[in-house]
Amino acid sequence: MKKRVSFIKQDRTIISEKVKEAFSSVLPITLIVLVLCFTIIPIESGVFLSFILGAVFVIVGMGLFTLGADTAMTPIGEYVGTTVMRTKKLWIIIPICFLVGVLITISEPDLQVLATQLANTINNWTLIIAIGVGVGVFLVIAFLRIVLKIKLSYLLIIFYTAVFVLAFFVPQTFIPLAFDSGGVTTGPMSVPFIIAIGTGVASMRSDKSAETDGFGLTALCSIGPILSVMILGIIYKPENFEVSANVFANVGDSRELVYAFAKQLPHYLMEVGIALLPIVAFFFIFKLFGQKISSAELVRIIIGVLYTYLGLVLFLLGVNVGFLPVGSYLGSSIGGLDFNWIIVPIGMVIGYFVVAAEPAVHVLTKQVYEITSGAIPKKALRFSLMIGVAVSVGLAMLRILLHIPILYFLVPGYLIAIVLTFVVPDIFTAIAFDSGGVASGAMTASFLLPLALGVCSAVGGNVATEGFGVVAMVAMTPLITIQILGLVYKLKTQKLKAKEQPALDFADDEIIE
Repeated sequence: MKKRVSFIKQDRTIISEKVKEAFSSVLPITLIVLVLCFTIIPIESGVFLSFILGAVFVIVGMGLFTLGADTAMTPIGEYVGTTVMRTKKLWIIIPICFLVGVLITISEPDLQVLATQLANTINNWTLIIAIGVGVGVFLVIAFLRIVLKIKLSYLLIIFYTAVFVLAFFVPQTFIPLAFDSGGVTTGPMSVPFIIAIGTGVASMRSDKSAETDGFGLTALCSIGPILSVMILGIIYKPENFEVSANVFANVGDSRELVYAFAKQLPHYLMEVGIALLPIVAFFFIFKLFGQKISSAELVRIIIGVLYTYLGLVLFLLGVNVGFLPVGSYLGSSIGGLDFNWIIVPIGMVIGYFVVAAEPAVHVLTKQVYEITSGAIPKKALRFSLMIGVAVSVGLAMLRILLHIPILYFLVPGYLIAIVLTFVVPDIFTAIAFDSGGVASGAMTASFLLPLALGVCSAVGGNVATEGFGVVAMVAMTPLITIQILGLVYKLKTQKLKAKEQPALDFADDEIIE
């Protein structure tokens, strides 16, 4: 008990710092929405207050979640990864990897958000389980890649070629949804776990490329859902599907405002509990058969799980009750304006800042910084992501206004990303494709997707083929921007080596003389 109290006391300062970071991340989005509400898109006071309270929950929730990810989810993932690899038996590793992939995907809150956007088309659990199976299969492939030392770019070329070939046989209504599914599965629950597992597995190797191979699991796990949903599309062959309406909470006073959030609280308490339970259960099962850990470390992990649980509950409550309805309302209102083209620059500004509010982005940038020993600064990586997402959201909104098929953007985009893999250092390729899935997380699914669906409905577009797809666009552009960052890093390194070389040659000449 004393140790637990001391841990909590130590965490108070860290929680304060995490909340400050979350505040700086969410504040720009909140200010953008406020400016729109006070200028071109006025909203009811009740909806406005729901959004403000939702922003508070998002900030506190993100702060607690990132602390929990550091103290619990990452250590658990590394522990599971190292324990599995210590067996050195593929017949044990493969089914465990598959099961882990399915469970963490089913528990992913972002996927739940996407599934609830569909109505009367396909059973939610059919979609979720199919996507989970896709992630499970590709997590196995990702593990085998690390064990067999297969270059990531080779697998990316093979599987993305398969994706775009299969796209010709899939109903057009399912293509944007399929690519969106690939983005939402790698969210705040799965990313810390998957990346940590990859790091744990790679740590069992002592060769030079071990650290680089620790990345790339998220990249491969994003492909599985795309293929799974495409196969569902071929089976169901729907001509179109409906989108669930985002209903505003009817808030008349402060008591009704509190009730609107309290009413949804039990749902998210249960949802996040179900999400965390399989992962925690897996940890304790592995603890029975794996290497021992100290009681102090165990207490630390349990407290971290509690932080993660509380953080995700508050985050999802704020996002879904406060952010999601406002995103839908803003989209439909702006789409109905005579100058609705303004959604393109507005979307770019929102996209630029929304990636900073993604919890999984904070996890990725921290782990990249630590594993590369500071060679890839957090600010550079985050800025590259923000630029990429800004461009992608702008293009997504332009696509909706001009009714352009999504493959016209995805095919050349992924082609450029694949070509860059041949000239960029392997570590940047792995991080880039991981970043694509990480950037398209909870905020994208809960704010940008409703925004896009609202715009699409207002301009009379087909929500199946044009409204969906913004998550896919957000997941694509970081593949290019991060690799361009890697190319710049490579050129600078070569230039520095070229400057140092003449000095070394001169010194050698003096020694010879």
